[in-house]
Amino acid sequence: MKTLFLLRHAKSDWKDATLPDFERPLNGRGLKAAPLIGRYLRRRKIQPDLILSSPAERARQTTALVMEAASITAELRYDERIYEASASRLLEIISQIEESANVVLLVGHNPGLSELLAGLTGETQNLPTAALAKLNLEIDKWNKVRERNGRLEWLVKPKELVRS
Repeated sequence: MKTLFLLRHAKSDWKDATLPDFERPLNGRGLKAAPLIGRYLRRRKIQPDLILSSPAERARQTTALVMEAASITAELRYDERIYEASASRLLEIISQIEESANVVLLVGHNPGLSELLAGLTGETQNLPTAALAKLNLEIDKWNKVRERNGRLEWLVKPKELVRS
């Protein structure tokens, strides 16, 4: 079995209309939410073998803040294919992960991530910014990943962690 975590980037800043979408940084709320998710991962003793992230600025910042707060030392790869990727494109990226990685964290964007979650699990869930989902995939090799061969174990949102 393989484990896939889906993390949508934290809330981004729309103040500077001159910035291209790719370069938008996190806003204040995003800068607080990403470490919350990281601390959640640390408390649950979750250590991915590999992190694949969109190279967009907001995803880079989210990834860095989560890794720092969770004390994650896994290999981090930025993959430009993740930016603006559809669910089918994300599925293709996942299918190319090396077999030595059993637990993978994918950091990206909506609508692709929410559509991927629905395709893999059959569950329609909205992934708000900085939401983290844990999927258990009924596969032994990443290249066997297909629609409906996963199960959503849990989904956590930053606002739920603030209350806890």
